[in-house]
Amino acid sequence: MAENRQKALFVHNIGELWTAEGLRAAAGPAMGRVKKFRDTCLYIEDGRISAIGEEARLRAAATAAPTFDAEGRACVPGFIDSHTHFIFAGWREDEFYWRAQGIPYMEMHQRGGGIQKSVDATRRASLEELVRLGKARLETMLSLGITTVEGKSGYGLDKETELRQLQAMDELSTVMPLTIIPTFLGAHSIPPEYKDRPREFLAFLVREVFPLFKKRGQTPFVDIFCEEGVFGIEDSRWYLEQARAAGFALKLHADEVKPLGGAGLAAELGATSADHLLKASDQDIQALAAAGTIACLLPLTAFNLREPYASGRRFIDAGCAVALASDLNPGSCYSQSIPLIFALAVLYLGMSIEEALTALTLNGAAALGLAAQTGSLEPGKDADFLLLNAPSPGHLAYHAGMNLVHSVFKRGILVWQNGNVLGPARI
Repeated sequence: MAENRQKALFVHNIGELWTAEGLRAAAGPAMGRVKKFRDTCLYIEDGRISAIGEEARLRAAATAAPTFDAEGRACVPGFIDSHTHFIFAGWREDEFYWRAQGIPYMEMHQRGGGIQKSVDATRRASLEELVRLGKARLETMLSLGITTVEGKSGYGLDKETELRQLQAMDELSTVMPLTIIPTFLGAHSIPPEYKDRPREFLAFLVREVFPLFKKRGQTPFVDIFCEEGVFGIEDSRWYLEQARAAGFALKLHADEVKPLGGAGLAAELGATSADHLLKASDQDIQALAAAGTIACLLPLTAFNLREPYASGRRFIDAGCAVALASDLNPGSCYSQSIPLIFALAVLYLGMSIEEALTALTLNGAAALGLAAQTGSLEPGKDADFLLLNAPSPGHLAYHAGMNLVHSVFKRGILVWQNGNVLGPARI
């Protein structure tokens, strides 16, 4: 991503500023220890936070800097969506209504639904089409205050389309003012040409596709859908060990449908995060906490699937670092709604508003290996922040499902305000 930083900026008249603190994920009770400032200012130099404090103290240092009047609005770090599948073609809206009628997944599959429908459409899509579709989704994310997003491949299940998905993310990184972190999810499903031969498919990915992405040098993570009927524990362990040996960091879709033990495998292998976790056992949750593997919970998916939510309280009380993310995808969760995530976290996951904010900022950054760079408003970190149409960040959950974002700043540059992308093409 090309560098384009605001040389200096003085943001004053902030009503309340809330931020987690630290260079790594906050775990357990630390998730609720959010630093809160009232009637404060931000001083930004070279795209990074230089100081936070009272106007009288900072104004002298910022005499030559352009000023921005927050007009009493609340300020929080930019949101980090650490689990999405935003590069895909085609739609699966019929499955949403089938699910609402109680039709089981396998029957949906027999009707022509499921991941393979998205795979077929994405294989047919050109790079230009994937860029166009991805850009529209990123614009929506920006309007919701997302300044850093993870994007998974996984709707190709072959060499060419998986590469094309990641190429689309590369192109979007040059034209959109967000940080995009790509993840290789070639092991998202078993394609028909490898039916009943999951290990052979995984071996193909290791042999034929890993070298391409290592050569690119821009894909830090490898992920796998560890689930009954897809990739079991032993196949997942073998594949992730190969990925680790090739120099990738690890992620897992774990224990979403069945209590298979994917969370425990993530802890065993030192994965950066284990995601979904609707059916994770108490023993495996404790293992995640001990290993420092981030528990990434995806409440919008449970909402759409009408499944019981993964209890954030259960994970936090066990000492885990919890992140929250959208899981935007064409099948089980076509939603990017950060406002709804906040409401669900507080109303149904047992989390405080402070814990939810930490989960969507600092811990989301940690789930992408970026906590030393972004995710909190502290001197030395990137000036990725939001101003809200509210006097306090506490309104983020209180205004259930309503977008309160007024202005979005990326590295100190105003990139979105009142419905318009304002920022330069390259950040």
